[in-house]
Amino acid sequence: MIRRAVLLLPVLALPACSLAPAYKRPTPAIPAALPDAGQTAEPAPASLSYRDVFRDQRLATLIDQALANNQDLKAALANVESARALVTVTRADLLPQLDANAGVTTGDSSNATRGNIGNGNAGGGGTGGRRTSYSANLGVSWEIDLFGRLRSLNDAAFNQYLGTDAARRGTKLSVVAGVANAWLTLAADRSLLAVARDTRTSAARSVELTRALLQGGVAPRTSLRQAETVLSQAEADEASLETAVAQDRNALELLVGAPVADELLPASIESLDGTLAEAPAGLDSSILLRRPDVVQAEYGLRAANARIGAARAAFFPRIGLTALAGFASSALSSLFDNGAFNWSVAPSATLPIFDGGANLGNLRYSRAQRDLALATYQNAIQSAFRDVADALARRATIDRQLAASTRLDAAARDSLFLANARFREGVDPYLNLLDAQRTAYGAARSLAQTRLLKAQNLVTLYQSLGGDELIDAR
Repeated sequence: MIRRAVLLLPVLALPACSLAPAYKRPTPAIPAALPDAGQTAEPAPASLSYRDVFRDQRLATLIDQALANNQDLKAALANVESARALVTVTRADLLPQLDANAGVTTGDSSNATRGNIGNGNAGGGGTGGRRTSYSANLGVSWEIDLFGRLRSLNDAAFNQYLGTDAARRGTKLSVVAGVANAWLTLAADRSLLAVARDTRTSAARSVELTRALLQGGVAPRTSLRQAETVLSQAEADEASLETAVAQDRNALELLVGAPVADELLPASIESLDGTLAEAPAGLDSSILLRRPDVVQAEYGLRAANARIGAARAAFFPRIGLTALAGFASSALSSLFDNGAFNWSVAPSATLPIFDGGANLGNLRYSRAQRDLALATYQNAIQSAFRDVADALARRATIDRQLAASTRLDAAARDSLFLANARFREGVDPYLNLLDAQRTAYGAARSLAQTRLLKAQNLVTLYQSLGGDELIDAR
């Protein structure tokens, strides 16, 4: 019988039929081409390393440190390991479960003797006494998955694990972009701090000059007060920006997960011109299907689709096989003799007849969850398309904005120089110089902020295209 059972196992282990709907990737509800792709769409690159975009070695070093130390990444990795462990648990249900046990049973069956004593027959003999038995058994229990219920649950768990791994990749991409943006923000705030300090120094000289002219009876008191407003504003901005620079560094160190050395920090946003490369243009929108968040949503859809198969299989019989083989003897020395061997096989089948609608409710729930996962998947694709479209729209105009800001800064500086000269010669009142100072201050700040916008746009485009975490859903 054991030989026959062993020969029967490969037959029972044949692939079970699956009642899950055949999966077909939904057609994305987005245009075929990205906004600036037109007729020149190019194949999606296999990957886009952050080192190809962020060419400054200091920034690349900080990103490497963040990928090794960031706590969000460690949490995402723990989620992946948890999902992988659950796959092992569900996969184990597909295989037979073997258990071995051994035991010793000792009992006293001298009731007859005690009864004789109670009846006054102390001399009567009984047949009872202490008895000991020994056993060693090997048991097998197995649900034969003929209708694919367990296999569908295993497929769902496996796709859930793959989705968790895609989420980890998305977290990694967010960390890379976060470090880059924090680093660039620190550079821009340092530039703004330098502008505030230069303005404060220039305004302090103007206040001294105006005060001297007031004491000489040349300038009115209003000119001194106007000069002091520029100085006070620059001093307030300087204090605020010193705080911002310190906070920027704190934010960067949180992302990196370790203290950041001074030599790895940028001096200004101007010093970073040319250190960020353009992301490839003219891409087909199918590249969005490989973004980590979109891939995670598709694996969620696959998992929901597999659970429908498990819900359908619940309407069919569950076939189980339980077998027990072992030895039992009243003497330990003869436990493994041929005469002590015993075995039993107990196949069973359970068919649901009435469950109050539970199986039907589970099937409807599974289908509703599949529809929810489908909507989530389509929404992820559409959100990804908008992210890229917004980044491309910003890229299409940022160069013109930067050129205009550069011209404005140059014109404001020259206007300030001329206004200062005319005020010193007594040609113009201080009000003209005040207006020129404010214009130059605002133009310098605007130029620094525009440079930051351009740099951050490259980071956003890199992130929205999926960066070096482009992966395929399988």
